[in-house]
Amino acid sequence: MTVPPTLAGYDLSMSSATALKSSPTINRPSPTSVGTIVWLGSEVMFFAGLFAMYFSLRANSPQIWEADTEKLNVPFALINTIILVLSSFTAQFGVFAAERFQPRATGLSPVKWGMAEWFLVSYLMGAIFVSGQVWEYATLVGEGVSLSSNSYGSAFYITTGFHALHVTGGLIAFLLVIGKTFAAKKFGHYEATSAIVVSYYWHFVDVVWIGLFLIIYVLK
Repeated sequence: MTVPPTLAGYDLSMSSATALKSSPTINRPSPTSVGTIVWLGSEVMFFAGLFAMYFSLRANSPQIWEADTEKLNVPFALINTIILVLSSFTAQFGVFAAERFQPRATGLSPVKWGMAEWFLVSYLMGAIFVSGQVWEYATLVGEGVSLSSNSYGSAFYITTGFHALHVTGGLIAFLLVIGKTFAAKKFGHYEATSAIVVSYYWHFVDVVWIGLFLIIYVLK
């Protein structure tokens, strides 16, 4: 009969097993998430440059700003902004679903929606936002405010236009993640990480637009 090694009545094998179970595990951040955050940091500097350009041109041409900002449809822009901000909440609901590894809905109720359904809602709201911007551009061009009309037109279309391109990139990312969800045989950590990374980007473009809205439409 083999007797387990003991010391003063203490089972050493049990001690080893307990030590292994209680030893802390190192949770390293995902390289994809870290890379995305670093890249978004560079995007912050890019938009900071656009903000600086806008303020510099406005300081040099206050009369042009006073005349052309009166042509902005602030209530329409506010509604469009609310739609974009709400899409950030629906995207986060999609992240919550991805974190519990639920790619698709298990019922008709939004409570039972999966990542794909919430991301699709975010995509539709983002598409409405971009469509609203295109309509606003067409209206302003009809009123004489174009990219080449004056310094205000250049500043307005460059700042909002680059943001619209970023939103369009986010819409494409939503479609890719949704498509990957249906193509994957099993929804795992890789698919969940992709959803989380896209949400980082989407929250970023939403925050940037809030800054643009306050500067362009509120602080006219």
